[in-house]
Amino acid sequence: MKVSIITVSYNAEKTIADTINSVINQSYKNIEYIIVDGLSSDSTINIVNSFNHEITKVISEKDRGLYDAMNKGIRESTGEVIGFINSDDFYANKKVVENVVQLFNESK
Repeated sequence: MKVSIITVSYNAEKTIADTINSVINQSYKNIEYIIVDGLSSDSTINIVNSFNHEITKVISEKDRGLYDAMNKGIRESTGEVIGFINSDDFYANKKVVENVVQLFNESK
């Protein structure tokens, strides 16, 4: 089961690396990771690009706010499950996505 994780960001240079690390270090590996940045004016996009080999898709363009950016991410998603993690959040441990997938599989 492919899981699409979307992070929407704008001027998140202080926290975006922690968010990205918490996604790319998940034990579950079938993750499509999409970051949608609203043309940050700080170094957010430089930090995001430093993880380019770990991120499936980066969109950096002007948007009409949070929900517009979230919808852009959804349109680019190809996973069977879509999740969001904000640019100032991080997963509590490395098994969060694995545990979510397990719950989805058990409910079939």
